[in-house]
Amino acid sequence: MAASEERISREDIEAKFRDLKDTVDGKTVEAKAKAVPAAVVGGILLVFLIYLIGRRAGAKRSTIVEIRRI
Repeated sequence: MAASEERISREDIEAKFRDLKDTVDGKTVEAKAKAVPAAVVGGILLVFLIYLIGRRAGAKRSTIVEIRRI
C-alpha cells in the first residue's frame, strides 16, 4: 500500500452513486422512448389477430335458421 492513499469519504461515494444514477436514468428514458411505440403497435396487432380468429371461429359455428310459412 502506498503511504499517499486518501481515505474515501462519504461525499465521494455519494457523488459516484449520483453519477451512476444519472447514467442509468438516461438509459432508462432512451429505452422507454423505444418501448412505448413498440408496445402500442404490438397491442394493435394482437387485437387484430384476436378479431380475425374470432371471426373465423364464428363463421365455422354459425347456425343457419330457416323459417317457413305453412
